[in-house]
Amino acid sequence: MAHEPIDKSQKLNIAILTVSDTRTEENDTSGKYLVEALKEDGHTLADKAIVIDDKYLLRAKVSAWIADPEIHVIITTGGTGFAGRDSTPEALAPLLDKHIDGFGEMFRSISFEEIGSSTIQSRALAGLANKTLVACLPGSTGACRTGWTKLLKEQLTASHMPCNFVGYLTK
Repeated sequence: MAHEPIDKSQKLNIAILTVSDTRTEENDTSGKYLVEALKEDGHTLADKAIVIDDKYLLRAKVSAWIADPEIHVIITTGGTGFAGRDSTPEALAPLLDKHIDGFGEMFRSISFEEIGSSTIQSRALAGLANKTLVACLPGSTGACRTGWTKLLKEQLTASHMPCNFVGYLTK
């Protein structure tokens, strides 16, 4: 189980990365949703970027954020499907020190209730790297809403019991 955080009101610094060859700041609805959701819950937006679906550019951006001790969480949106350039899992899985297998399993289970068998095409994943939580969500705004409201929101809340990730990210 997670370490008991000392401060139950601890808020986190979260970076948002949209993975897309076509999205811009103007039409990035998934990234905008995640920014609004994390701020609504009292967290701080540490950084936000849009990177094309290239595994080396993704690794470079996420590696820099993982190395930054001020960033506790990285949430990516996009690049988790089976389209030709979708490469988020291949790019980021090697950076993880520990994989959180239950994240992808639970995401697909919850998503099944919303979109049926199409959820098997989601390669959502998460893990820990250098005391940073990295969570990779599909690119649709609905998938980001599901990931945030059903999984991440509680796990990024220090008072959520019986366990959460905050204690692993802030020590």
